[in-house]
Amino acid sequence: MLKLPVYLDNNATTPCDPRVVEAMLPYFTEVYGNAASRSHPFGWAAEEAVDYAREQVAKLIGADPKEIIFTSGATEADNLAIKGVYEMYAAKGNHIITTEIEHKAVLDTCKHLEKQGALVTYLKVNKEGAIDLKELEAAITPQTILVAIMYANNEIGVINPIREISTIAKRHGVLVMTDASQAAGKIPVDVNADGIDLMAFSAHKMYGPKGVGALYVRRKSPRVKVTAQIDGGGHERGMRSGTLNVPGIVGFGKACELCQLEMEEDAKRIAPMRDRLEKALLQLEESYVNGSTTNRLPQTSNISFKYVEGEGLMMGFNKTIALSSGSACTSASLEPSYVLKALGLGDDLAHSSIRFGLGRYTTDEQIDYTIQCVTDTVNKLRDMSPLWEMFKDGVDLDTIEWEHH
Repeated sequence: MLKLPVYLDNNATTPCDPRVVEAMLPYFTEVYGNAASRSHPFGWAAEEAVDYAREQVAKLIGADPKEIIFTSGATEADNLAIKGVYEMYAAKGNHIITTEIEHKAVLDTCKHLEKQGALVTYLKVNKEGAIDLKELEAAITPQTILVAIMYANNEIGVINPIREISTIAKRHGVLVMTDASQAAGKIPVDVNADGIDLMAFSAHKMYGPKGVGALYVRRKSPRVKVTAQIDGGGHERGMRSGTLNVPGIVGFGKACELCQLEMEEDAKRIAPMRDRLEKALLQLEESYVNGSTTNRLPQTSNISFKYVEGEGLMMGFNKTIALSSGSACTSASLEPSYVLKALGLGDDLAHSSIRFGLGRYTTDEQIDYTIQCVTDTVNKLRDMSPLWEMFKDGVDLDTIEWEHH
């Protein structure tokens, strides 16, 4: 039985796995101590739960539990990593390298630091969404302290060659930070094999609760230090003060453990569904996949439907299918996606794009329903579009000089 609405916005957030909820429940009521209360059993029980979760989280990414700093999510972890490195390594330099298609949590943090004197290089990407590694190397100067490049993009799912990026950075003695919110728990991530020094990720992107995430901070070769951005009490080895969100952390740990066990199976099941959805929707004339179709996350597809207004498209089925036209954090704006613009798409195509984010609970029936719905809506909107009529009459719309009033 198909239950509506269908949820295909798993890049924005995932539902909490019932097994995660089950693990969390006792920590709201029975085990309610503060993990920093070291003088009684309530505190010890909470601390023990946090320690165990720290091991679960570390194991997913091949880290040492001591390298995991719990935060309120990946946005805070990005801020702590970038601002923390900028302050800690100020004596070495003030240059940061990132890309034009990072999440706003990274871009806005870099913009903030530019006001404080940081020099930031924003690397361009090609139409696949990939940076040029030669350009990366050429951008490094003696003042460069950090290369901050996401593991996988939230809008188009493209996966960056983090290992190659870190090899280049290491050659020049530069730290590598990656936002792995979309990658951790979906594809194998290993901080040592990948040469990552700092990594931000979040529970709610991998079937855990919202409001909890982590920053991985490398402890040896090199030992990385960051200046705390939240002071008060010296929790989390002095890098992030504040009473720990014990239920959230327990849930995060459980979510990581489940992803480690089921990630491969999940991907094997989800990728063919995504491919089937994509193949069916590309039967529509003038529809295009944005970004790489080979080097990307198994559950993400971003498709543009030419001669259709994105807003109208979403309104055609937003009561029955949850989809998005970009990042959840910027979906309030009517600007076309900056990620798609960076790939070289014009406003029209960038405006008519939809991101499909499949997940652990997506079913074949839901995919069938989505194919039907999107196809019908695109056809209906095109039937009403004078531009589509002109296109069908063979008018080359790219050459027309439009009059601006």
